[in-house]
Amino acid sequence: MILVVKISSETEVNLTRRAFTAGLGAAPFIRARKAFAAGEELAVSVTNHSEPEVCAEKDNIQIDFLSADVRRMRVRAVHPAYIGSVGLDRAEPDWTACDMSGDASFPSPEREARLWSSPDFWLVGWTYPSFWREQDVPVRIGNRLERGFHLVQLWMNYRGEPAEVLVFYPRDGYWRARPLPYGNLRWTAYGSSFLIGPVEIQERPLVAFNEVAFDPATLSFDLAFARGGSARIAFAGIDQSEIKLDVSYSAAMPDRRAFASLRSMYTSERVADVARVAWRAPGASAWDEAPVLNFSGAPAVTELWAGRRAQSRHNLSAPDMIFSHFASAASSGPT
Repeated sequence: MILVVKISSETEVNLTRRAFTAGLGAAPFIRARKAFAAGEELAVSVTNHSEPEVCAEKDNIQIDFLSADVRRMRVRAVHPAYIGSVGLDRAEPDWTACDMSGDASFPSPEREARLWSSPDFWLVGWTYPSFWREQDVPVRIGNRLERGFHLVQLWMNYRGEPAEVLVFYPRDGYWRARPLPYGNLRWTAYGSSFLIGPVEIQERPLVAFNEVAFDPATLSFDLAFARGGSARIAFAGIDQSEIKLDVSYSAAMPDRRAFASLRSMYTSERVADVARVAWRAPGASAWDEAPVLNFSGAPAVTELWAGRRAQSRHNLSAPDMIFSHFASAASSGPT
């Protein structure tokens, strides 16, 4: 696990000091200052299964990442380029042109539980009366096993206020991440989701877990996949610009399935969480870029960005997503 909060030198010192009392020790913060080791970039295949959609509340964007060799990668959620001009944000659902009669609803939760806490971070679980996938997935915190949660949030103490920085849904494997609020903003919106593990379709794309384990000592998540194998998601840094997550896999994905997927929404340039895609091929001196619905995929990609250039009426401050630092078992990955 590697965690750095680069807000200011004073904040970093204070957080490091608190980490000792929380049992984290100094090593994670020391390792965080190391960059990825130099080595050959691993190229992965990217496919685009996105489809046009008029409803702003449906995830019609699906970009899959495939490779039999990948064992590590980095996922980043980065504030959009225009974040400095955001004064008043909006994150309310937009049901215009939507028929949600066949989708599960999310009424008020019937259970909320604080699963773990330290001076700077805490984990909260939520249970709702219904969820589209009923398969229960246990969540382990240290040596304690919890069941029945549909949603789990990781919160952070920032500027004396709670900031939700990561959320996941144990029953279908969806994750969302966001950086700390930019400038004087009190909060920023969630946008795109991502899947980590063997992606499959059961009504919609998902990753099936046998268990998700949270390690309080390292602030990392261990994912045991129902189809076999496992992965770990660990922080590599978080500040007012971005959140970085390092992902490591125990083995290749079964049945040549995607090892990760981006899920998002697009109806138009002005109503979208992702409107454009840019990608870099091995050894390329420039990036390729295309509107998300025109992106035909790429056979060899070392880095992919998905986000917005123009301001959107939908989740205005939601972050862009970047997938990079792909590495094989034999290559030097994140440290």
